[in-house]
Amino acid sequence: MIYLDYAADTPVDAEVAEIFDRIRGEYFANPNSAHPAGKAAGDKLREYISGLQKLFGVESGEYEFIPVSSASEANNLAIKGIAEAYRENGRHIVSTCLEHSSVGGALTYLQSKGYEVELADIKRDGTVDLEHLKSLMRKDTVLVSVGYVDSEVGAIQPIKEIASIISAYPSCRLHTDATQAVGKIPVTLSGVACMSFAGHKIYGINGAACLIRHKGTVLTPLIHGGNSLSVYRSGTPSTALTASLYKAAEIMYANAEARLPYVGGLNKLLRERLSAMPGVFINSPSGASPYILNVGAEGIKGTAMRDKLGELGICVSVKSACSTPNTPSKAVYAVTGDKKKALSSIRISLSHLTTINEAEEFAAAFEECRALLKTNGDIQKM
Repeated sequence: MIYLDYAADTPVDAEVAEIFDRIRGEYFANPNSAHPAGKAAGDKLREYISGLQKLFGVESGEYEFIPVSSASEANNLAIKGIAEAYRENGRHIVSTCLEHSSVGGALTYLQSKGYEVELADIKRDGTVDLEHLKSLMRKDTVLVSVGYVDSEVGAIQPIKEIASIISAYPSCRLHTDATQAVGKIPVTLSGVACMSFAGHKIYGINGAACLIRHKGTVLTPLIHGGNSLSVYRSGTPSTALTASLYKAAEIMYANAEARLPYVGGLNKLLRERLSAMPGVFINSPSGASPYILNVGAEGIKGTAMRDKLGELGICVSVKSACSTPNTPSKAVYAVTGDKKKALSSIRISLSHLTTINEAEEFAAAFEECRALLKTNGDIQKM
């Protein structure tokens, strides 16, 4: 089997599994408890949160790191939390068509509650049109939510520039879903009110994720009741899961500089091999994250290509695993303006674990499947 869906999930690193098992055994008590075992667990939990703050280069008094169950929970907490906490300042929100379904779903919910949501245009390089974003900003804009790296085509957003635009609007806060960015490319928290990321995207454990909140940002909690680590997230925090999240992030940060050029080489190899094939096109912009490569074959639906590759033991996806099936890729349509390409696309997501041989085998299998689908008359009408 060749696994090329690392943007959806990653295997757990052995060191991460080890620390989770060890901390779960040694510090099993409720960290909210006042007895010695609880205090020990609480101290250890705060130790790992402090470690995360150091990895992100921020002081403990500047940002709060809130352990949550998933990036989807973090996105919902940030978006709904900011919108409701600042509703007296306005009910206008700006986002993009590229966002993960957990962002889009939260925005749709807020629309049903009377909030106005507008989408900034996307340029052909996959980045937000900053001039259009500026034109959308209003005095009653309370939130801008833009993902750091698009999960389908890998476009990297100019978060610093977006934060600079928002800084002129005191009532507005910037949220970014950095799930596909953290540990892979350099990220900044400067000007960011809330940032989401998940452990299982960086070789950590499912169920371990984090919302980073600037101390100047207030949230209305999603979960009410129960005194806990954060006033914004009730429930018993897991010391072991937080330890695993820290270890996963620590390993990624320690190796990011070496892994980035290696993965970049794999991405370049695939771009060259695939673009040389008849009727094959690359959807990912040239400046996209090398960890994600979106491609397609003329006249062949992405689902047909995915399934045919699956028969050969090769795992790729059509879009984000959480997106609506049997619909065109919004991200591909945004960067190409071509609905047929948006229906023909598949996402290849790479890792430092991906070998050159696997990349070459995939390229050969892609050409085999493309020819087979065409020869057998399975070419799709669009």
